Amino acid sequence: MTVQPIRDVRSRFEAELANRILIKDGPYGTMIQALGFGEDDFRHGAVAADHGHDQKGNNDLLNISQPNAIREICLQYLRAGADIVATNTFNANRISQADYGCEDLTAAINKAAAEVTVAAADQHARETGTRRAYVAGAVGPTNKTLSVSPKVTDPGFREVNFDQMKAVYREQIDALLDGGVDIILVETVFDSLNAKAALMAVAEAGDVRGTEVPVMVSLTLTDMAGRNLSGQTPEAFWHSVRHANPLTIGLNCSFGATEMRPHLAALAGVAERPIAAYPNAGLPNDLGAYDEDAPTTAGLINDWAASGLVNVVGGCCGTTPAHIAAIREVVSAHPPRPLVDREPVMRLAGMEAVQF
Repeated sequence: MTVQPIRDVRSRFEAELANRILIKDGPYGTMIQALGFGEDDFRHGAVAADHGHDQKGNNDLLNISQPNAIREICLQYLRAGADIVATNTFNANRISQADYGCEDLTAAINKAAAEVTVAAADQHARETGTRRAYVAGAVGPTNKTLSVSPKVTDPGFREVNFDQMKAVYREQIDALLDGGVDIILVETVFDSLNAKAALMAVAEAGDVRGTEVPVMVSLTLTDMAGRNLSGQTPEAFWHSVRHANPLTIGLNCSFGATEMRPHLAALAGVAERPIAAYPNAGLPNDLGAYDEDAPTTAGLINDWAASGLVNVVGGCCGTTPAHIAAIREVVSAHPPRPLVDREPVMRLAGMEAVQF
């Protein structure tokens, strides 16, 4: 077969990071919820009328059923100043789509998401006369875990094995690349072994295409002690995935900027690669909503930038285009975190990082 390499973005990306802090967009969920879509809106033209599952809440399906709405959300983030826009594909994998009976639509959802996001980025570039923003294919964690048994009485039980997980990720990643994304974003990593399966899938997808597929990796923490569900600290997680040479390593979701800061500082203290971080708009209230306004979030992230902790920043749950615009305004006054070469020593990781 004839291999068609994707556009090489690493050199351009790294050159821009050397000069300024880049801005990632915010979440789709917050924006989609505000649209008030009902069952018919989610299903529109995408799923047969006799399909036996409700689709309301299947945000990824909207890439097919409501592409104009997804494109408009993306454009709002671009107009707010995002340099990197992610696809609306957080749960667009065969495992997660099984909850909606849409496993067989997985590839179509991802390809459509990539195409609509690329189209939005192209439109914004034409309108503004600026260089097109990077399009990152968002790959979420799935709702299965390779590291922890879901059965208390059977610690060795797993609902899915490594090769199956890798195949699930590979299907999603191939479709995103076919749709034209520049980067794969492995985000909200709660299970380190899941992330390894995703990174292997990225590498294999690149091998088939005869090119490196640029990847960003973002960890999420499950408790205030600063560990993910696998029990790893940010430093240990970095040691576990640094072989992939990601464009960025970082943290997202889990906390607001205040609670995330010490763990971000710990990661920035050991990682040789650029740091990307996008927190929630504070911690959720009793109803699960986020009350932190744009100036507050931006002020907290401004402290990160002033302290030299970050290279890429954006927003996660509860943030909006207003948050992204406010973040861009404040961090533009600060230089990016300088990269530091680490000495060549043996680095190992279990729950915590070890080096010799």
